[in-house]
Amino acid sequence: MDSAPVGPSADEEAAFLSAERDNGVVVSALPAIANTEDEKGDLPPMEDLVKRIPAPARELIEDLFRARFVTVKRLPKTALKSQ
Repeated sequence: MDSAPVGPSADEEAAFLSAERDNGVVVSALPAIANTEDEKGDLPPMEDLVKRIPAPARELIEDLFRARFVTVKRLPKTALKSQ
């Protein structure tokens, strides 16, 4: 049994992005990921972070996913998928 696809190769991705630019499609660059390992300060309270999400979006998240925001954690950079 074959493994699941992992996405395009670097060459395929470059060809796709080149074709998109040629067709006039604006390809936005991904924002640089800040190095979270250097940040040692306190994290903001959960309540403050949840208030940043618009109320309709929070309600929709809760309805669709039955999700509740319960904690704030700092993740190491190694836990994030690299590009």
